[in-house]
This record gives sequence, C-alpha cells and structure tokens, in this order.
Amino acid sequence: MAGIASVELLKRSPSHEALKRLRLDDFDKVNWPPKARSALIIALSHPPEKPELDWSDASGNTPGNRRLTSINRELSVWTEQRLGIVTHPMFYWVQEGGIYLKDAAVLAGLGCIGKNNILITPALGPRVRLRAMLLEDELTPTGPTSFDPCDCCEEPCRKACPQDALDRAVFSSVETGLSALPGRDGRYSRSSCSIQMDKDFNDAAITVDEGYMSELFQSSAEIERAPQSEEGIKWCRRCELACPVGL
Repeated sequence: MAGIASVELLKRSPSHEALKRLRLDDFDKVNWPPKARSALIIALSHPPEKPELDWSDASGNTPGNRRLTSINRELSVWTEQRLGIVTHPMFYWVQEGGIYLKDAAVLAGLGCIGKNNILITPALGPRVRLRAMLLEDELTPTGPTSFDPCDCCEEPCRKACPQDALDRAVFSSVETGLSALPGRDGRYSRSSCSIQMDKDFNDAAITVDEGYMSELFQSSAEIERAPQSEEGIKWCRRCELACPVGL
C-alpha cells in the first residue's frame, strides 16, 4: 500500500503536536527538509503466517525492515530519475529524526488509529509495517479516510495485551490540549509496552548491536546482561494479531 500526505498537515498531526505541548524535546528531532511539501507513505504486509518478518537478528534488524529499506531506496531513485522530484527517505526512529509514521499514514488515507494504538488498514488490518520519504513537490493528498472499524468493537486487542498497556488512560485532553490521543482515548502506556519488549529481548537471549538496541531500551545494562544465542527476538504482537480487521 502507499499514499500521499501533506507535510504541513503532518507537522500539525497529533503525535508531533503532543511532543511540543508535553515538551518531550528528546523525541522532537525531526529535521524537516525546507523544500519538502509531500510525504509518501509505504505500507508492507506482515501477515500472521510470516512472523519471521518481525524477528530481530544479531544486527538488530528484521527481514521486513530490510525489505522496506530496499523499497524506499529503489523508489527514491526511480522518483528522482523518472519524475525529477527530489526525495528525502526518512529514518524509522523519531529519536533519530524520523517522522511519526502512523500519523502520516492516517493523513495519507491508508487507515485509522485503532484502540491498540496501531494503524488499522481496511484490507490488511494492523498487520503492516511503514516507511516514508518526503518529496520536494506539492502532490495531491490521498487521505484521510472515514474508515473506522473500532467504534463498536469489543476490543480484543486491549484484552490481549500481556502487560495491560491499554487498560488505563495515561494521556488526557487537558494535559495535551488535543482531542486525538494515543490509543484513541489516551489508553496507551508506552512504559508498560516496553516492559514486554524487555521481556521478549531477554527471552530471546541474543546479543544485539548496542547502537541499535539503545534506541529501544533506556539503559545499556539491559543489553549487556543478555546471554549469547543465535535465536532472533520474537517481539510481542498480541494486540496486533487479536484484531479481526483484514483477516
């Protein structure tokens, strides 16, 4: 899947605005190219029958991420050579200057943010991975869309979380001044979700490149204590796989 979003609207999207209002400066490192006008968002299918696409190896990378990187690189070359449009492929991590991909995907019409705080697409549900590039051209946005399957849902995603990261509100409109909140109604705890990521990391018992993993964990001690193994890290996907959309 792919779609186009306006860079100006993306700068004012809920996640980027929340950073400014909560003053989380460590995460607000987006170096917006001054001539960028449009964002191209790419969504790659990660179906349940191919879980290995999400398994991190000793480099800290995943097969799915490598494929997305390749797609982005090839599309960047094609866009510049064939269309004459300057491109800026964006880094995945916001901490390293990337953009909030879920916000961009919503603005591009690929889907909506679900109660699991994940992008929900009509055809593939939440089982996609995202990447983006910015373009120095004013292209027509392809979204947003009115698609929203979560209003009358029984919330199997929230019930499936092993750390109850979606059980209580940790963000409020009063605190952020925003009506659109993480988890739709503020019920998303990043710290609780990180507990499960830490557990997945330690259960895998794999030594991973510290530069990559330091972006996932607050302390390098969590990296150093992991024993040696050739097995990959099988990150939790319970809230994602519990969603019935796209199955």
